[in-house]
Amino acid sequence: MDAETIHRRRWATLIVLSLSLVVIGLDNTILNVALPTLVRELGATASQLQWMVDAYILVFAGLLLTMGALGDRFGRKLALTVGLVIFGLSSVAAAFSDSANTLIGARAVMGVGGALIMPATLSIVTNVFEGRERGRAIAVWAGVAGLGIILGPVIGGWLLEHYWWGSIFLINVFVVIVAVVAGAFLVPESKDPEATPLDPLGALLSIVGLVALVFAIIEAPGRGWTDPIVVGAFMVALVVLSAFLWWEAHTEHPMLQLRFFENPRFSAASIAITLVFFAMFGTVFLNTQYLQFVLGYTPLEAGLRVMPVATMIVAAPLSARLTEWLGSKVVVASGLTIVALALSILATITIDTGYGRVALALAILGAGMGTAMAPATDSIMGSLPLAKAGVGSAMNDTTRQIGGALGVAILGSILASSYGAAIDPVVSQLPAPAADVASDSIGGAAAVAAQIGEAGTTLIRAASEAFIDGMNSAVWVAVGVALLGAIVTWAYLPAQPVVVTMSDLAHAATPLDPAEVDEAS
Repeated sequence: MDAETIHRRRWATLIVLSLSLVVIGLDNTILNVALPTLVRELGATASQLQWMVDAYILVFAGLLLTMGALGDRFGRKLALTVGLVIFGLSSVAAAFSDSANTLIGARAVMGVGGALIMPATLSIVTNVFEGRERGRAIAVWAGVAGLGIILGPVIGGWLLEHYWWGSIFLINVFVVIVAVVAGAFLVPESKDPEATPLDPLGALLSIVGLVALVFAIIEAPGRGWTDPIVVGAFMVALVVLSAFLWWEAHTEHPMLQLRFFENPRFSAASIAITLVFFAMFGTVFLNTQYLQFVLGYTPLEAGLRVMPVATMIVAAPLSARLTEWLGSKVVVASGLTIVALALSILATITIDTGYGRVALALAILGAGMGTAMAPATDSIMGSLPLAKAGVGSAMNDTTRQIGGALGVAILGSILASSYGAAIDPVVSQLPAPAADVASDSIGGAAAVAAQIGEAGTTLIRAASEAFIDGMNSAVWVAVGVALLGAIVTWAYLPAQPVVVTMSDLAHAATPLDPAEVDEAS
C-alpha cells in the first residue's frame, strides 16, 4: 500500500482499528454480569469465578510489552491480524466450554490475543496519521478504548436476558470477522525499519515480573495485603522487574529503551494514565455494587445506569482541539481535576440519595477522564520515534492495566475493611456462620437477610449504610489520587512536544537533558 493510498484511507483505517479495540474493552467487563449464571450452568466455585476474570487480565497485562516489541519487529498489521484470529478462536472455545476450568483456559488464551491487538492498534494509528491529525486520531482511539469497557455490562446483561451465556463470547467472533476482513484491505503494514535482534531474556523477565505484580494486586483484597502469598508475589515482582530494568540498561539491543523515561512527556503522561485508570476502574467497581445491592437494580439496569460515564467519548475528541490551543499540561491537569470533582460528588451520597447524584457524578467523571486520557496518550506516543510505536503503545496499555487493577484492589480493600468494622456490631447477635457471611460483603448480608424474616429488613438497611460509608471512604482516596495526578502533571508534563528521533537515542553515553527533549516544560 503506497503512501498516498494510506493517507487517503486513514480515517477508514481508524474505524477498523477502533472496531478491533472495542472487543478488548468489552471483554474486560462483559464477563462480570455473567458470573452468577456460570455458577448455575457450569457449577463454578468462587475461586473458579475469580480466575475466569483474572486469567485474562494476568496474561493480557503480562504479555503487552513483549507483544508490542514483536509488532515493531515483525509488523504491526501482522500482530493485529494474528491477535484477532487468536481472540476469535478462543472466544468460540469459551462460548462452548463444558466446564469451568475449560473456560478459564480459553480466557487465558484470549489474553494472548488481546495483548497482540491493543498495542498494534495504537501503534498503527500513530504511524498512519501525522501532525495535528495524529492527536485527534489518538483522541478517538482513547474514547473508543473507554467505550468498550462501559458497554460490556450493558451488552452482557442484554444478551443474558435474551440468549444463553455463551453468547457473551460469540459476539466477539462477529466483531473479529469484520475487523479481519476490513483490515486486510484498509490497514497498512508498518514495522521498525531498523529492527534489532530480539531480546528474549528481557521478554521473559518482563512477563514474569508483570504477571507476579498483577497477581499480587488481584489477590491482595481477598487474602489480605500481608498474606505470605501476596507479599511473596510482590517480592518476586520487585526482584524480577528490577532485574529487567538492569538488563534493559546494559544489553546491546533492549526491548524497552529506558531512556524513554528521561523524557518527562513520556514518564509524566504514563503516571497520569495510571492514575486515571485507577480512579475509573476502582470507582466503576464500587458503583456497580452500589447500584445493584443498595438501589436494587438488575445487572442490565445497573449497566445502563453506568452509561453517563460515556461522556468520555465526546470529551476525548474535544480534548485534542483543546490541546492544540492550550497544550498538554493544562488539558491533562484540568481533566484530572475534573475527575477529582466528580469523585467528590460521588463521595457524598447517602442511603437516601438515589440515582440522580450518581448520574451527575458519572457524567462529570467521563468528561474528566476523556479530557485527561486522550492528550496523555498522545504525549506518550508523541515522545517516541515512530519506529518504536509498538513498545510505546504497549507501555501505555500496561500502565492502564496496572492502574485499573490497583484501583479495584485498593479501593475494594478500603471498602471491605470499613464495611466489616461497621456491620460487625449489627451481626453479632446472628449465628456465627450467618454473621460471617453477612460481615463479608453486602451481597452476603442480602442473602442472609432473605432468610431471617422481619429482622432481615434491619440487617439490609444496616448493611447498606455500612457499604455506603465504606464506599465513600474509598472514593475520597480516589479523589486524592486524582488530585495527585493533576499536581504531577502540572509540575512535570511539558506543554508541547519536540520530536525525538532514533538518532537521539543512539547517544547512550550522555543522558538526555529533558530541556533538550521538551523545550516547553
